[in-house]
Amino acid sequence: MSLAAARPVAFVITRDRAAAERFYGETLGLPRLPGDDFAAVFDLAGVPLRLTEAPDHAPSPHPVLGWQVADIAVAVDALAAKGVRFAIYPGMGQDDRGIWTAPDGSAKVAFFADPDGNGLSLTQG
Repeated sequence: MSLAAARPVAFVITRDRAAAERFYGETLGLPRLPGDDFAAVFDLAGVPLRLTEAPDHAPSPHPVLGWQVADIAVAVDALAAKGVRFAIYPGMGQDDRGIWTAPDGSAKVAFFADPDGNGLSLTQG
């Protein structure tokens, strides 16, 4: 038995399902799928993303979900225009929009959070 060909399901835990639904659906633009009493479900490029409510949830300080994008500057600007704030970490060497570039230039990453503080990221390269 191997899960190599099995379709994955992603989970993000939230304290406020309604706020998370607005963020993932309206701000991030993910299409809504039929859900159930336990989760709101969104289409994450063919993978179901289940937003599950847990009142005592404490977010991880590290990203739990990220997206590979073709042009990180365009993606950051589009999300910033919708009110998303990108994290700038002291000493990391990010630009003024929060984009970090690997020393060899092979990758660029930007970090942000959902309304619960769950870490999210964008990556180019």
